[in-house]
Amino acid sequence: MILIQRGRGGWVTSAASVARIAALAMIYIALGVAGCSSKKPEAIGTGIPLGDQGNQTKSTIEDYSKTGLVGGEGGPLSDIHFGYNDYTVQPQDSSILRSNASWLQAHPGTNAQVEGNCDERGSEEYNIALGAKRAQSAKDYLVTLGISPGRLSTISYGKELPLCQEHDESCWQRNRRDHFVVSGGGNR
Repeated sequence: MILIQRGRGGWVTSAASVARIAALAMIYIALGVAGCSSKKPEAIGTGIPLGDQGNQTKSTIEDYSKTGLVGGEGGPLSDIHFGYNDYTVQPQDSSILRSNASWLQAHPGTNAQVEGNCDERGSEEYNIALGAKRAQSAKDYLVTLGISPGRLSTISYGKELPLCQEHDESCWQRNRRDHFVVSGGGNR
């Protein structure tokens, strides 16, 4: 509180300064309450709160960090591939996604993570966004085939986990893919 001397009567307070101090106090209280919220932050790309990932899908990035190799192909679900700068499911990949959906329906205790990947061309930001769109388009397709969206998660690795390291079109085609990783019960 700021005291102001007014004439012979003594000290008084200014209403404007009291209002300023009250406003600052309210801001500090609001920031303190917001900083103590109980909502857990989400892990990037999963939609699952941090700390609640006990039954989370084992991802390709974990394999890469342990071995330095990307698994790429194999497992019960098959990869699909995309055109250059494209994220629409190709007609030839529809049968692969139908087969993946059939396997998931036959194994209801399993979940799948769709990992969107890109080739090396383009910026990191662009490829992360494109990989996310690719993963989401495959997830949406599987949902239309009857797979519960709660059993599917998506993540984008952009150009960070290439299957092939060569700098030619045939290699780039292999890297423009969605990879499916299975978790939970059933055959891995």
